[in-house]
Amino acid sequence: MPSYDFRCQDCRRTFTLRYSTYADRDSAKPACPHCGSTRLSNLIRRVALLTSEDTRAERLADPSRLAGIDENDPRSMARLMREMSSETGEDMGSEFNEVVDRLESGESPDSIEDSMPDLGDSAASSALDDAL
Repeated sequence: MPSYDFRCQDCRRTFTLRYSTYADRDSAKPACPHCGSTRLSNLIRRVALLTSEDTRAERLADPSRLAGIDENDPRSMARLMREMSSETGEDMGSEFNEVVDRLESGESPDSIEDSMPDLGDSAASSALDDAL
């Protein structure tokens, strides 16, 4: 069943309309269910692609991902860690986010490890070690 997202240009509300067929959509005159306006903007939905674990692992192992990464620049390491986290699609936890936030602010990995003695038992530590 095709569905389309809209934003009303008059009341600024967003809504979704569903149609039984594509032909119904083509002949429809959509209107805002809140105010009745026909001044609407189509919204583009976020697209998600399903990938296998093997494909994600191949992407992470691709040497071109490391191009431009400066191992002496904490911000560069943080960018790589964010990409790795995004590629896995998993929540890496609050410690991971704290480590990456601190790297993005320019703090050195050694300083972070010194201030977080229990870091060695978490996903953040594994990711930090991998990035180093």
